[in-house]
Amino acid sequence: MKKYASLIAPFILLIMVFSSCVPQRKHMEIANKEKECRSQNEKLTKENERLVTENNEALSKVEVAERKVQALTSDTTVLGTSLRILRKQYDKINALNDELLAKSTSLREGTEADKRRLMSDLEDLKKSLLAKEDALAQLERALNAKESELEDREQKLDEMRSMLSKKDSMMTALRKNVSDALLGFEGKGLTVEYKNGRIYVSMEAKLLFATGSAEVDKKGREVIIDLAKAVSGKDDLQIMVEGHTDTDSFSRSTFPRNNWDLSVLRATSVVQLMLDNSDLDPVQVTAAGRGEFLPVDPDQKAKNRRIEVILTPNLDEVLGIVGGD
Repeated sequence: MKKYASLIAPFILLIMVFSSCVPQRKHMEIANKEKECRSQNEKLTKENERLVTENNEALSKVEVAERKVQALTSDTTVLGTSLRILRKQYDKINALNDELLAKSTSLREGTEADKRRLMSDLEDLKKSLLAKEDALAQLERALNAKESELEDREQKLDEMRSMLSKKDSMMTALRKNVSDALLGFEGKGLTVEYKNGRIYVSMEAKLLFATGSAEVDKKGREVIIDLAKAVSGKDDLQIMVEGHTDTDSFSRSTFPRNNWDLSVLRATSVVQLMLDNSDLDPVQVTAAGRGEFLPVDPDQKAKNRRIEVILTPNLDEVLGIVGGD
């Protein structure tokens, strides 16, 4: 605007100088010129204003553009730095990816081997499990058999206990009967004892026999007959008659030739007397000679010279139960 004003001022001054000295026509021309100049001046002023406005807008846009350029420059720097970092990371990722691919291949190959090994182990484990199941089933069968056997044994044991209890009761009653039957002879070389489930009737030889004799004398016959009657009818009884002597040895050509013969003959005489005076089955009765070899008191010969009648309950039924096992 100032630029155009400096051009217009001299031009107006020149017109004013010449206007006083030029003719009217010239004056009119000058006036027209002046009008035209003013019109142009207004146009130029408006144009100048428009240009100023556009210039200001351009400057503003330039400032905005410069800020954008600075921002873009800064962003570009940041992006460049980020790009370089990303490239490094990308390179690392590529390297890691290659490594992972290599490991994946190795792992896949190893996995196949592991899989085969695991399948083999699994198959072995399955076979072992089946074998254990078979063994367990066999053990269960054996256990069931054992339980059945145990129940059977317990039942048999109960039967045995019941039988033994009956036998014990029978033997206790029998001991009383024998003691009552021989009551008059007890303390005279005769004893009745119950031990280990058996009844032992011990009679000194002087109560039954004369010295060196195998025949039962009159007094002895009473003892043996009373004993035979006390045990008569006891079918479930086993009777062992044992002859015993002292250690005084003798030897002769006729019977009894020695202590063995004497012990056997005395036992046989007692057995025969018992059988003749009772309904005992001979199968129930056994005669045995012990000689001098089973003394009750080595220092008392009189006690060693004796007859022992051992009454034992018949345990065939009990043994039958045991034998059934």
